[in-house]
Amino acid sequence: MYDFSISSSQDAAFADTYRTLRSLADAYMRRFPNVATLQATALVHEAYLKLNGESKTFAGSDHFIRTAAMAMRQILVDHARARQCQKRGGDVERITLDGNEIAARGGVDVLLINDALQRLRQWDPRQAQIVELRCFMGLSVAETAQNLQISEATVKRDWSMARAWLEHELSAR
Repeated sequence: MYDFSISSSQDAAFADTYRTLRSLADAYMRRFPNVATLQATALVHEAYLKLNGESKTFAGSDHFIRTAAMAMRQILVDHARARQCQKRGGDVERITLDGNEIAARGGVDVLLINDALQRLRQWDPRQAQIVELRCFMGLSVAETAQNLQISEATVKRDWSMARAWLEHELSAR
Protein backbone atom coordinates (compact mmCIF):
# COMPACT_ATOMS: atom_id res chain seq x y z
CA MET A 1 0.00 0.00 0.00
CA TYR A 2 1.19 3.49 -0.87
CA ASP A 3 0.23 6.39 1.38
CA PHE A 4 0.47 9.68 -0.50
CA SER A 5 -0.21 12.04 2.38
CA ILE A 6 2.04 14.99 3.09
CA SER A 7 3.83 14.04 6.29
CA SER A 8 7.10 15.66 5.28
CA SER A 9 8.19 17.52 2.16
CA GLN A 10 11.36 15.42 2.26
CA ASP A 11 9.42 12.16 2.16
CA ALA A 12 10.23 9.96 -0.85
CA ALA A 13 6.53 9.32 -1.45
CA PHE A 14 5.97 13.06 -1.84
CA ALA A 15 8.75 13.34 -4.43
CA ASP A 16 7.50 10.29 -6.35
CA THR A 17 3.94 11.55 -6.22
CA TYR A 18 4.89 14.99 -7.47
CA ARG A 19 6.95 13.54 -10.35
CA THR A 20 4.08 11.25 -11.35
CA LEU A 21 1.52 14.06 -11.24
CA ARG A 22 3.83 16.40 -13.16
CA SER A 23 4.36 13.74 -15.83
CA LEU A 24 0.58 13.27 -16.20
CA ALA A 25 0.00 17.03 -16.36
CA ASP A 26 2.80 17.53 -18.89
CA ALA A 27 1.28 14.79 -21.06
CA TYR A 28 -2.07 16.54 -20.95
CA MET A 29 -0.59 19.92 -21.77
CA ARG A 30 1.28 18.45 -24.76
CA ARG A 31 -1.92 16.82 -26.00
CA PHE A 32 -4.09 19.89 -25.49
CA PRO A 33 -1.91 22.97 -26.08
CA ASN A 34 -4.93 25.28 -26.37
CA VAL A 35 -5.41 25.32 -22.60
CA ALA A 36 -3.44 28.54 -22.34
CA THR A 37 -4.97 29.73 -19.08
CA LEU A 38 -4.15 26.54 -17.18
CA GLN A 39 -0.54 25.51 -16.73
CA ALA A 40 0.81 22.05 -15.92
CA THR A 41 2.16 23.17 -12.55
CA ALA A 42 -1.23 24.56 -11.52
CA LEU A 43 -2.90 21.35 -12.62
CA VAL A 44 -0.39 19.29 -10.61
CA HIS A 45 -0.91 21.40 -7.50
CA GLU A 46 -4.69 21.27 -7.74
CA ALA A 47 -4.69 17.51 -8.34
CA TYR A 48 -2.26 16.91 -5.50
CA LEU A 49 -4.35 18.98 -3.11
CA LYS A 50 -7.47 17.17 -4.23
CA LEU A 51 -5.88 13.74 -3.73
CA ASN A 52 -4.20 14.67 -0.47
CA GLY A 53 -7.34 16.27 0.91
CA GLU A 54 -9.14 12.96 0.60
CA SER A 55 -6.46 11.20 2.74
CA LYS A 56 -6.60 8.09 0.58
CA THR A 57 -4.28 5.15 0.68
CA PHE A 58 -3.65 3.68 -2.76
CA ALA A 59 -3.24 -0.02 -3.51
CA GLY A 60 -0.34 0.70 -5.84
CA SER A 61 1.02 3.05 -8.42
CA ASP A 62 -1.52 1.98 -11.07
CA HIS A 63 -4.38 2.77 -8.69
CA PHE A 64 -2.77 6.12 -7.94
CA ILE A 65 -2.42 6.95 -11.66
CA ARG A 66 -6.07 6.08 -12.32
CA THR A 67 -7.18 8.21 -9.38
CA ALA A 68 -4.91 11.09 -10.43
CA ALA A 69 -6.25 10.86 -14.00
CA MET A 70 -9.78 11.14 -12.67
CA ALA A 71 -8.85 14.07 -10.42
CA MET A 72 -7.14 15.90 -13.28
CA ARG A 73 -10.11 15.27 -15.57
CA GLN A 74 -12.44 16.71 -12.94
CA ILE A 75 -10.20 19.76 -12.54
CA LEU A 76 -10.03 20.24 -16.31
CA VAL A 77 -13.80 19.90 -16.63
CA ASP A 78 -14.28 22.47 -13.87
CA HIS A 79 -11.78 24.72 -15.65
CA ALA A 80 -13.66 24.29 -18.96
CA ARG A 81 -16.96 25.11 -17.24
CA ALA A 82 -15.48 28.26 -15.76
CA ARG A 83 -14.08 29.31 -19.14
CA GLN A 84 -17.42 28.60 -20.81
CA CYS A 85 -19.16 30.90 -18.34
CA GLN A 86 -16.94 33.81 -19.32
CA LYS A 87 -18.25 36.76 -21.27
CA ARG A 88 -19.34 35.86 -24.84
CA GLY A 89 -19.63 32.15 -24.09
CA GLY A 90 -16.06 31.42 -23.03
CA ASP A 91 -13.66 29.19 -24.90
CA VAL A 92 -14.86 25.58 -24.93
CA GLU A 93 -12.03 23.06 -25.35
CA ARG A 94 -12.57 20.37 -27.99
CA ILE A 95 -11.02 16.91 -28.14
CA THR A 96 -11.27 13.98 -30.50
CA LEU A 97 -12.31 10.47 -29.56
CA ASP A 98 -9.25 8.89 -31.15
CA GLY A 99 -7.14 9.81 -28.14
CA ASN A 100 -4.41 11.36 -30.26
CA GLU A 101 -4.96 15.04 -30.84
CA ILE A 102 -6.93 18.15 -30.18
CA ALA A 103 -9.60 18.83 -32.74
CA ALA A 104 -9.33 22.08 -34.61
CA ARG A 105 -12.91 21.74 -35.82
CA GLY A 106 -15.61 19.18 -35.33
CA GLY A 107 -14.17 17.79 -32.11
CA VAL A 108 -16.13 17.03 -28.98
CA ASP A 109 -16.70 19.55 -26.22
CA VAL A 110 -14.89 18.44 -23.04
CA LEU A 111 -18.03 19.08 -21.02
CA LEU A 112 -20.18 16.92 -23.29
CA ILE A 113 -17.67 14.08 -23.26
CA ASN A 114 -17.46 14.33 -19.47
CA ASP A 115 -21.24 13.94 -19.18
CA ALA A 116 -21.20 11.03 -21.64
CA LEU A 117 -18.29 9.47 -19.74
CA GLN A 118 -20.34 9.58 -16.54
CA ARG A 119 -23.16 7.70 -18.30
CA LEU A 120 -20.66 5.19 -19.74
CA ARG A 121 -19.22 4.63 -16.24
CA GLN A 122 -22.68 3.49 -15.09
CA TRP A 123 -22.95 1.09 -18.02
CA ASP A 124 -19.35 -0.22 -18.13
CA PRO A 125 -16.83 1.14 -15.60
CA ARG A 126 -13.81 -0.47 -17.30
CA GLN A 127 -14.63 1.10 -20.65
CA ALA A 128 -14.96 4.47 -18.92
CA GLN A 129 -11.53 3.98 -17.33
CA ILE A 130 -10.07 3.13 -20.73
CA VAL A 131 -11.56 6.28 -22.29
CA GLU A 132 -10.26 8.38 -19.40
CA LEU A 133 -6.74 6.96 -19.68
CA ARG A 134 -6.62 7.12 -23.49
CA CYS A 135 -8.43 10.43 -24.17
CA PHE A 136 -7.61 12.50 -21.14
CA MET A 137 -4.21 11.12 -20.16
CA GLY A 138 -2.96 10.10 -23.61
CA LEU A 139 -1.83 6.62 -22.64
CA SER A 140 -1.15 4.13 -25.41
CA VAL A 141 -2.99 0.81 -25.68
CA ALA A 142 -0.01 -0.94 -24.06
CA GLU A 143 0.23 1.60 -21.22
CA THR A 144 -3.52 1.39 -20.62
CA ALA A 145 -3.39 -2.41 -20.55
CA GLN A 146 -0.52 -2.32 -18.08
CA ASN A 147 -2.23 0.25 -15.89
CA LEU A 148 -5.51 -1.68 -15.74
CA GLN A 149 -3.73 -5.06 -15.66
CA ILE A 150 -5.67 -6.42 -18.62
CA SER A 151 -4.58 -7.62 -22.06
CA GLU A 152 -3.97 -5.26 -24.95
CA ALA A 153 -6.63 -7.15 -26.92
CA THR A 154 -9.17 -6.35 -24.19
CA VAL A 155 -8.17 -2.68 -24.24
CA LYS A 156 -8.53 -2.55 -28.04
CA ARG A 157 -11.93 -4.28 -27.94
CA ASP A 158 -13.27 -2.13 -25.10
CA TRP A 159 -11.77 1.02 -26.63
CA SER A 160 -13.53 0.30 -29.92
CA MET A 161 -16.85 -0.35 -28.19
CA ALA A 162 -16.53 2.70 -25.94
CA ARG A 163 -15.70 4.97 -28.89
CA ALA A 164 -18.72 3.71 -30.82
CA TRP A 165 -20.97 4.18 -27.79
CA LEU A 166 -19.63 7.69 -27.12
CA GLU A 167 -19.91 8.74 -30.77
CA HIS A 168 -23.54 7.57 -30.76
CA GLU A 169 -24.26 9.41 -27.48
CA LEU A 170 -22.57 12.59 -28.62
CA SER A 171 -24.16 12.63 -32.08
CA ALA A 172 -27.57 12.59 -30.42
CA ARG A 173 -26.78 15.92 -28.70
